[in-house]
Amino acid sequence: MEQPGLKPLMGTMANLTKQTIQNLIKLSCIECSEEEQERLLIDLGKIISYFEMLDAIDTENVAPCNHVLASVVNVEREDKTGKTLSRDSFLSNAPSQIGGLIRVPPVIKNS
Repeated sequence: MEQPGLKPLMGTMANLTKQTIQNLIKLSCIECSEEEQERLLIDLGKIISYFEMLDAIDTENVAPCNHVLASVVNVEREDKTGKTLSRDSFLSNAPSQIGGLIRVPPVIKNS
């Protein structure tokens, strides 16, 4: 069964060029040396080749697998309230605090 949006990727190994890699680098907002670009070209070529191999497999009579762990049963226990640390004891372990809360470094910075 053909998946929409995937088929155009197949058979594109010949279209994978250094320019393609440079476009991907620009879109990904990353920096790569010439050596890294060469390695990326090789690695992406191997990945695409693997997908081309998978595409050649006949899956016509294979049932879809919606969840690979469908037969696994999750063992759950009841939540029980236990002894907790006092706020002062808890905050004494924090490297930095402000107003009774743990201070963490900023994750999102203004550009």
